Amino acid sequence: MSAAMRKIADVVLDDPSAPLELSITELADRAGTSPATVTRFCRQLGYPGYVQFRVGVATDSGRGDDSDAEGWRIEMGRTLDPDDSPDDVLRALLNAHVRSLRATADVLDLDAVTQVALRIAAADHLDIYGTGGSFAMADEMRTRLYRIGVNAHSWGDVHAGLASASIQGPQTTAIGISNSGRTRETIDMLARAQRSGAFTVAITSFPSSPLAQLADLSLLASVPEQYLHPADLSAKHSQLFVLDVLYLIVAQQDYSGAAAKIAASADAVAARRRPD
Repeated sequence: MSAAMRKIADVVLDDPSAPLELSITELADRAGTSPATVTRFCRQLGYPGYVQFRVGVATDSGRGDDSDAEGWRIEMGRTLDPDDSPDDVLRALLNAHVRSLRATADVLDLDAVTQVALRIAAADHLDIYGTGGSFAMADEMRTRLYRIGVNAHSWGDVHAGLASASIQGPQTTAIGISNSGRTRETIDMLARAQRSGAFTVAITSFPSSPLAQLADLSLLASVPEQYLHPADLSAKHSQLFVLDVLYLIVAQQDYSGAAAKIAASADAVAARRRPD
């Protein structure tokens, strides 16, 4: 690191909670550097920016404190307080979710998204892997793509996912979804698909994570400032935003065919709806 970056590192090592308490400008002032240098420091460590760096610090350093106040701060974020009114909670949540979508839009590589969409549209078989909340996103994407004619499958159980990954090939695509990019099951499934010859894609918040480093291409779904635990719904909204963009570009590749399939499937279930 440069001398200026080492000053920031010294501050963080001396006081690991500093990024949780200080804005980017305040941290720069304490280290005697500039906010731009803090941003470069975060990127050198593999984070897209200061927001993601703060989330990483909170995740790595905060869980060992047993105090109620500190536990709340780490799990729920310093912007929310146990005594906040419902209106305060609503506004903080709205702000967090909007920030996550804007941050994702700012860092999303549309050239990479388009390349992935073309691979999906041409694939003989698509696997989408994820666990926990990320599996919900994987299954949602599988449902959407299947309705427009993509041979898509979603896997949350590692045994079933590994079995499917083992029969992939050069004409297939596999996507792994993990906010942290460190979920072992998702990494293992995507790695097996890659060894089988599939084109692999990671959707994660951390470009330096094992999942992102493994994949042929990675798409960033950014998370907001630490309003809530990093696994909260704002992270899922970011993932869903990336998946929405990807889905629509896939549908554009055969718009008339996709529209016809959506209409046919809608007609098939129309009788299951109650009248007004």
